[in-house]
Amino acid sequence: MISANLVIAFCIGLLILCLITKILSLPVKTLWKLIYNSIIGAICLWLVNLVLGLAIPINFVTALVAGTLGIPGVLLVVIYYLIK
Repeated sequence: MISANLVIAFCIGLLILCLITKILSLPVKTLWKLIYNSIIGAICLWLVNLVLGLAIPINFVTALVAGTLGIPGVLLVVIYYLIK
């Protein structure tokens, strides 16, 4: 009998495989731009934490949101953590 946990794990693994394939199929220039912007976003979040004294965690998701959206992304993350 196939358990529900096995089906869920299979679906999550398949989703991760699809995401990795999609990321690897991007042009290298676009991938480097995304990485560069994510680093800039993480630095902006670190500066916001330093200046405003907030405790916003700098992880992959927050750096990616701040990196892809720029200054509005940083503001979005700050507003989210102020509301939360």
